[in-house]
Amino acid sequence: MVRRIRIIVLLGAALIAALWYALVTGAVPISLATLFEDSDAGAFQRMVFAEIRSPRVVLAAFVGSSLALAGASLQGLFRNPLADPGVIGVSSGAALGAIAMIVLGGALDIPNWLEPYVLPLAAVAGGGLVTAFIYLFARRFGQFSIVTILLLGIAVNALAGVGIGAFQYLSDDAQLRTLTFWMMGSFGRATWLAVLPAVALMALAGIFLFGQQRALDRLQLGEAEARHVGVDVKRVKRLTVMMSAVAAGAGVAVAGVIGFVGLVVPHLARLIGGAAHGFVLPASVFLGGALMVCADLVARTVVVPAELPVGLVTSAIGAPFFLWLIARARPR
Repeated sequence: MVRRIRIIVLLGAALIAALWYALVTGAVPISLATLFEDSDAGAFQRMVFAEIRSPRVVLAAFVGSSLALAGASLQGLFRNPLADPGVIGVSSGAALGAIAMIVLGGALDIPNWLEPYVLPLAAVAGGGLVTAFIYLFARRFGQFSIVTILLLGIAVNALAGVGIGAFQYLSDDAQLRTLTFWMMGSFGRATWLAVLPAVALMALAGIFLFGQQRALDRLQLGEAEARHVGVDVKRVKRLTVMMSAVAAGAGVAVAGVIGFVGLVVPHLARLIGGAAHGFVLPASVFLGGALMVCADLVARTVVVPAELPVGLVTSAIGAPFFLWLIARARPR
């Protein structure tokens, strides 16, 4: 227990260090000495720090933490190491909503004050509709079983893929470029106006998911055994799926589709501290946040003044690590 607490403290310190380094590093390096100067250079650095870099770094940390927490919760609920937020179709639904707005939004008469929120709102609406559909369908026809949810996720992902392909076909060159870049994930559009509502949603979902730690541990014994020790299995299923959907959908809404974080980070947490969800959930939050902040730092500094999609960086990190996990688990 003491060892796990020490690991969590170290991971929290690593996240704080990553946040600070990302805040002062970039195409415009920020110096503490210059930041507080009463000069043109100091004013410029304060503007970059407060209005451009801070919302971006904060958003990256929250999105990474939320995706990792949702992945860890779903893996515990499904008792399946391959589960992640994309498995229930929420990421695809949110992506379809945002892409529809990218392609069709030009034909709408959108007020200027609403423009910063249009894309996130469309993505949240897409993810919310998928979540509501899965919940109502599973409750009506499948008794909200794990198998039903997984099968519905496969079907929803396939249908969303059809819709995304159709919008790609209908888009013009400019829309296609925006669409493709958004599908690979980016924090380049982060502003406080867009970040704060998404952060509030992700934090709210995280609070509910943290409350399921003991129930998820008991579910590892099986649903029947969990019922015998007092777990309301149906309630835990509903709450975990819904809150994971909110956490992932809010992240996708403001950052686009970012893969492998929800899949790989919980595995890494279990490797360093064991499978108890009282450790895995907080460790996934800190690890996911630090990983995403570092991935975004690489994305915006490796080819300055251009910027890589952050999804490419996370995939470049996650895919080899996942292959290593598979090789490590091979029969001996």
